[in-house]
Amino acid sequence: MPKPSSNHSGCSSCAGDEHQHGHDDHDHGHSHGDGEFNLKAELAPVILVVILFTLGLIFEKQLHGTPYSVGEYLVFIPAYLLSGWNVLTSAGRNILRGRVFDENFLMTIATLGAIAIHQLPEAVAVMLFFRVGELFQEFAVGRSKRSIKSLLEFRPDYANLKTSGEVKKVSPDEIAVGDIIIVKPGEKIPLDGKIVEGEAQLDTSALTGESVPRTAKVGDSVLAGTIDKTGVLTIEVSKLFGESSVSKILDLVQNATSKKSESEKFITQFARYYTPVVVFLSLGVAILPPLFIAGADRYQWVYRALILLVISCPCGLVISIPLGYFGGVGGAAKRGILVKGSTFLDTLTSVKTVVFDKTGTLTKGVFKVAQIVPKNGFTQDELLQLAAEVESHSNHPVAESIREAYGKKIDDSQVEAYEEIAGHGIRALVRNQLVIAGNDRLLHRENISHDDCNIEGTVVHLAVDKGYAGYIVIADELKDDAFQAIQALKKQGVEQTVMLTGDNRAVAERVAQNLGLDSYYAELLPEGKVEAIEKLILQSEKNSKVVFVGDGINDAPVIARADVGMAMGGLGSDAAIETADVVIMTDAPSKVAEAIKTGKKTRQIVWQNIILAMSVKGVFILLGVFGLATLWEAVFADVGVALLAILNASRVLRGS
Repeated sequence: MPKPSSNHSGCSSCAGDEHQHGHDDHDHGHSHGDGEFNLKAELAPVILVVILFTLGLIFEKQLHGTPYSVGEYLVFIPAYLLSGWNVLTSAGRNILRGRVFDENFLMTIATLGAIAIHQLPEAVAVMLFFRVGELFQEFAVGRSKRSIKSLLEFRPDYANLKTSGEVKKVSPDEIAVGDIIIVKPGEKIPLDGKIVEGEAQLDTSALTGESVPRTAKVGDSVLAGTIDKTGVLTIEVSKLFGESSVSKILDLVQNATSKKSESEKFITQFARYYTPVVVFLSLGVAILPPLFIAGADRYQWVYRALILLVISCPCGLVISIPLGYFGGVGGAAKRGILVKGSTFLDTLTSVKTVVFDKTGTLTKGVFKVAQIVPKNGFTQDELLQLAAEVESHSNHPVAESIREAYGKKIDDSQVEAYEEIAGHGIRALVRNQLVIAGNDRLLHRENISHDDCNIEGTVVHLAVDKGYAGYIVIADELKDDAFQAIQALKKQGVEQTVMLTGDNRAVAERVAQNLGLDSYYAELLPEGKVEAIEKLILQSEKNSKVVFVGDGINDAPVIARADVGMAMGGLGSDAAIETADVVIMTDAPSKVAEAIKTGKKTRQIVWQNIILAMSVKGVFILLGVFGLATLWEAVFADVGVALLAILNASRVLRGS
């Protein structure tokens, strides 16, 4: 995780594009490592300041009566330095770096001015309450970080490597593809792989947010970071640790705050101009009235200028916006939704069209042979054997379902000249016969006569030596929450739901009707999906955004082309997950509406904070200029706005 700045998350009024979490230029000197916030350690100096400050207020008259008020200085100056040292040193460092106009500078000038006019209690109060505000902010940031960090705690510490009959503990980084590892009950699965022996209940909540364990058996793929709850598993490793799902997710979350939203960019630009204006306005308040107003008290106008400086400190504004988005990313992570940057949370608020891939996104992608229809003298057994043989080298779920239905060992030596035809199917020589297996488009491409083009379901047609041999129907089920997902999107204001699929029109129409989708595009090649999404983007209204949700490797170009690309992270391909802006770890389409809801809630809270801060600042600036607010009110106005903004920003993390 990036090192956080304790200065209101990099709360600097002049910090251009570097104005981010973790930038050292604007910190207050606190180091909290990976975002761990030690409340006891931070409270100790604050409590000491409170004691000195309280004693100073109680005995202020007596202390002030000492020679040259030395007693007053001996109590209040240590309290001032203890509470404000980080502000003073940060202001000095930033001035040396050419960054003058930030909140550290405002606080320093205001408090030194208060000391110069012998308002020591007010000077200490400014620094003390500012530090208390910081404590609240650090606690809130720590809470957001912990919610994200809990997602990262599924990083495995070791792997049980099986070699030459013995098992030894090694680092996951030392494991190679093809190695055999043992996972015992209660242990985390350290690397992605396939179960070769054993059966167990797996807790996938760390990756997916789902509390219900799932059963895994021989032949099932398993992901690093899931926890074995019941049985001993023997797993053949399929990916190096650095390429595993867990590593990719770690990287996604760690870099989630690097992409800034439009609101964050706006406030950075606003603060760049706001702070110098405030400084020069304060100078004008201090200098001009005594020059032009008869009988004006210079002391009084300097005091008003100091009040103006304290009130104008933009901390409540500057901290609450990144904190709000950080809370949004953290809150989404708690729900199994990984958002790669606050800019995507912002974009989700304008989504009017959601486009889904079908297989593995709206459907389970678990195919089973439902029907075998032989033609022209072939038997069912012959047709199934031919299909299994020609599909023997394919990793497609349909091919796997055919091989599973065949259930016998396939002699690879009988399959030659294997060729995959993208978007169509497969051609190969099987026992010296030219066999093709694929969709209806493939039959037309090869000019093979057949009697029915519109068979409902996912269909694999077969032909042998240019003669039609029959077809196999493969069944796929809708995901349990697919219908609810479409209804939830409508409630979130999504106007159009669309499905893209390479499957035939009959299947697409049935799925679209069952789910209540607005439209669908069927029989699409991979490039056809990109053309379809571009068409939908062109048709969408100005400022309305298009989301695409997919899971397969062929979805990566479409995910990249959409305004917001979403990938199913549990079963999705690496290419889709890496390309996506949002990763749904549960593979549940209902999470799409939840992501949009989180984006809207985050934006709402951020703008509430902006309006609150600007309104309160405006009122108190006017009161300060006209002498109706003292330095005490200025302090409470500044800290109060900051605290309200922090508490409000924390709501998005809780989902309230």
